[in-house]
Amino acid sequence: MPLDRRSVLKLGAAGLAAATMGAVARPRDADGAAATRAGKPLDLLILGGTGLTGPHQVRHALARGHRVTIFNRGRKQPEWPGEVVQLLGDRDANDYASLRAEVAKGRRWDLCIDNPSSVPIWIREAADALKGAVGGYMMISSLSAYADNATAGQDEDAPVASFAGDPLKETMASLRADMGKYAGLKAATEAETRKQFGTQATIVRPGLIVGPGDETDRFSYWPLRLRRGGEVLCPGDGSDRVQFIDARDLGEWMVRLAEARAWGTYNAIGPGYPLDMAALLYGIRASTTQGAALVFVPTEFLLAQNVSPWGDMPVWIPGRGDSVGFHTRSNARAIAAGLTFRSIADTTTATLAWWDALPEQRRAAGPRSGLTPEREAEVLAAWKAAQAG
Repeated sequence: MPLDRRSVLKLGAAGLAAATMGAVARPRDADGAAATRAGKPLDLLILGGTGLTGPHQVRHALARGHRVTIFNRGRKQPEWPGEVVQLLGDRDANDYASLRAEVAKGRRWDLCIDNPSSVPIWIREAADALKGAVGGYMMISSLSAYADNATAGQDEDAPVASFAGDPLKETMASLRADMGKYAGLKAATEAETRKQFGTQATIVRPGLIVGPGDETDRFSYWPLRLRRGGEVLCPGDGSDRVQFIDARDLGEWMVRLAEARAWGTYNAIGPGYPLDMAALLYGIRASTTQGAALVFVPTEFLLAQNVSPWGDMPVWIPGRGDSVGFHTRSNARAIAAGLTFRSIADTTTATLAWWDALPEQRRAAGPRSGLTPEREAEVLAAWKAAQAG
């Protein structure tokens, strides 16, 4: 079927190969293993579906036997391990024509998973297009929606950020122009989701999403750096807590939430035990063969050297003051709802394999987060000089 603006049937390479052999290949999940089939197949609509988390949702949903429709601009065309219906439209322009046409024909979905919404108007417009056509709505929010990080161990009932002004007037362009609005708009987007879908709404709040496909390299920096070997500049004394979620764990769990009709709000963050920066880095190092030497440098010295948490030292935020609770959000509710976590070794090896398969030009430019080798060497030299002095 040809690709057009209204509706496209995209068959993945695996499905086509199976068809030629006269048999249907069983779809595989993100790890290439055959997943257990769901007891009752669902009709799932995924808004987005081609970013970081979406492809893992699609693949796991297919592996579970669900019927999947994705709605996006069509700028990426992944190969799917099964049949996926793609509807084209642009939410920035309130273009839901393809969705409206399906709804007008009587199309219905058991649940809609909304991956990219960060402004409330996107929720309101999607709800209008899907009126009466979905049995529930799940949106990806963010731990950034909380009002503050000054208290350790807060759960989903902690206060969320407020927004000054009319959040429905905000667009993705206005948000990109001022990312200081992000927390308030995420919280307002959650509120709009609950307003439109009531008790059939699920809010998923992930923290740092990592693993294969993460183009920000906010986690990838560390596996790449430790694989390179030598002396590695590491932040603080190693005791600062860290939390993150593998995109595969997040995507697959959201499909299971859809199957369970698990409404409510969940902190989607891991792992399932307290993890500090030292344990993370030593865990990553154990997955490589270079035997890198970890050099932990005090927070105060790094800050004096203008080495920034999160940007220059990815994943890391000092566990003190206003950020003492940043990496200590409770994930008990999500774990009770079935969230599971891959090992550090699994995330590390999958991330490195993904990186190694990128085009040479992208790899040659180095990771998009973290210190350059030259800058890291400067800070290490300054630290050694300070110790000698």
